[in-house]
Amino acid sequence: MNNMNQMMKQVKKMQEQMMKAQEQLGTQEIEGTAGGGVVTVTVNGHKKVLGVTIKPEAVDPDDVEMLQDLVLSAVNDALTKAEEIGAKEMGKYTGGMNIPGLF
Repeated sequence: MNNMNQMMKQVKKMQEQMMKAQEQLGTQEIEGTAGGGVVTVTVNGHKKVLGVTIKPEAVDPDDVEMLQDLVLSAVNDALTKAEEIGAKEMGKYTGGMNIPGLF
């Protein structure tokens, strides 16, 4: 019985640590860029887009598709980085196990 209580305390501690890590991910800002930095997208660790910056030289009225591609690439870059950071942070507590729906 004592082992069960000890195990439950460890599980509760791990849950608390994971919740704290998830909260901290929400405060991290991650940047993704495209076109050598002419388009920058900032996301948080929860993969929410916080901002988009487009330098004037990226805007060509005759080539809107290029700007769309740059924005898309920057968003994907930022989200990929956020995913990697989240997996690394949560992996500290899950031992590298991929738990669906965790983050």
